[in-house]
Amino acid sequence: MRATKSERAANDAEARFKTYVLNHAKLAATELPKLTPTQLEGWRKFLRELPTRSGGRRGERRSDSTLNRDMTCFRAALNLAYLDGLLTTDFAWRSKLRPIKNADQRRELYLDRAQRLKFIEKAPADLGAFLRGLCQLPLRPGALAMLKAGDFDRRLKVLKIGQDKSGKDRRIKLPDVTAELFETAAKDKLPTAPLLSRAEGKAWNKDAWKWPIKAAVEAAKLPDGTTAYTLRHSVISDLVHDGLDLLTVAQISGTSVAMIERHYGHLRSDVAAGALARLVL
Repeated sequence: MRATKSERAANDAEARFKTYVLNHAKLAATELPKLTPTQLEGWRKFLRELPTRSGGRRGERRSDSTLNRDMTCFRAALNLAYLDGLLTTDFAWRSKLRPIKNADQRRELYLDRAQRLKFIEKAPADLGAFLRGLCQLPLRPGALAMLKAGDFDRRLKVLKIGQDKSGKDRRIKLPDVTAELFETAAKDKLPTAPLLSRAEGKAWNKDAWKWPIKAAVEAAKLPDGTTAYTLRHSVISDLVHDGLDLLTVAQISGTSVAMIERHYGHLRSDVAAGALARLVL
């Protein structure tokens, strides 16, 4: 992962593997060929009941999406061992570590433009600028929070997104109206300063935006479960629905075309219907 993706992704996988696999004494002491479906099913149940360690649901029972993320590194390690010939079959984990389908409920919530504006209006000024950034670009909240003032090229109106979940840098050419937001944010800042910062100048993070966002959601009377990530989903939905090709959507979003097709492909039906209508003689 360090060679093909990013340090961040590798560190995250390493931490999950150590915490949930190697710290499980009985499992860690088992030789790979001796793993059984029953043993892995027991580990999965153990992980399911283990309270979450971070984020807005700290201390609560794991959600389906969290369980999927925490199982991924173990399943990937076993798959690699199988491909490398250290195991002769994947029978033990093939079904027991299968990810739960449709687990990511974040993509079910959509905010229209009026709701997004209300979200921004009800937030403190510093958080409002951060939310506005999420409303104008399909970025992950963490990726936007990590941006530095030097990542915005005022002359070319290009924003460089560093190593995101996709594992490599990408550059986005901004329209004038979007460039204005980042030009204002970068004004009088050193290149290493956070581009969209909190009032005290510090970078945003999950712990910093958790409660202010919850308060803004309540004040704006938005649907329960609305998060910063909901804005990313809403923006991607609009881009796909408005007819932008899926490859471009995937590139600026920092994800794969397959993911866009899987979660947003159904939104292309209206685009297709319009194209078919234009064929009528």
